[in-house]
Amino acid sequence: MSETIDITPPRPIDSSHRLLAIFSHAATFLGAPLIIPLIIYLVTKKDRTIVPVHAAEAFNFHLSYAIWALLCVPFLFIGIGALMLGVLAVATFVLAIIAIVKAANDEVFRYPLTLRLLGELPPREEVVNDRR
Repeated sequence: MSETIDITPPRPIDSSHRLLAIFSHAATFLGAPLIIPLIIYLVTKKDRTIVPVHAAEAFNFHLSYAIWALLCVPFLFIGIGALMLGVLAVATFVLAIIAIVKAANDEVFRYPLTLRLLGELPPREEVVNDRR
C-alpha cells in the first residue's frame, strides 16, 4: 500500500504577505503589540493565505504574555515578582525575534505558553499558498 507524496519544492510566498506576517510579529518592537496584529488579522481574516494565521498567533502571544505579566504583579510584594517579570520580558523579545525569522522563512511559529483565543491554526491543506 504505497501512497504518492508530492515532493515539489515550495515556492516563496508573495513578498507583501510575508511583510505583513513579519510586521505582525515585530509589533513588540513597534510599541503596539496588541493593536497591530489585531488590525492585520481583522483585515486579512477572510484571505486564504498564511497572513491571518501569523497575525492571530502574534495577537494571542502578546495577549497571553500581558496576562502572565499581570499575574506576576502580586509577587512583587514577595520579592520574586521582579525576577519573574524580567524573565517574561526577555522571553517576549527572544520569542518575537524567533517568530520574525520563521515568518521571513515562510514558516509558522507556535509560541509556547500561549492561550489560543483568536483564530485557529487551519489544517495545512486548507491554506492556499500564494506562491507564484
